[in-house]
Amino acid sequence: MSATSDNITQAYFAFLDKHIRDVINGDAPQFMELNQIASALFVSHAHLTATIRQTMGNHPCHFYDLKIIDAAKKMLATTDKPVAEIANILTYDPSNFSKFFKKLTGQTPGHYRETNR
Repeated sequence: MSATSDNITQAYFAFLDKHIRDVINGDAPQFMELNQIASALFVSHAHLTATIRQTMGNHPCHFYDLKIIDAAKKMLATTDKPVAEIANILTYDPSNFSKFFKKLTGQTPGHYRETNR
């Protein structure tokens, strides 16, 4: 693995952390597409994808989704905000959010909240 690959990987994960915080705080209107993130990091979509796959073993979207789920889990466990409000904060339609959450965690957001309080 090259230093360049390491730098791109580190930059990608740092970008995701900041971007997800910005969405949650209302400083970004919605989640960026992967090609927009690649552009912001000054690499091509293909190069970003190949680098993250090489360094981390999965597609960049896999890690993006996991970080969004981590943010959702934190809000579910630490706030009393309704699931629909959390979905809206994360720029999801509540029904799509529940499907997305269940697909990645195996449980509904409500069940996650009940078992993680």
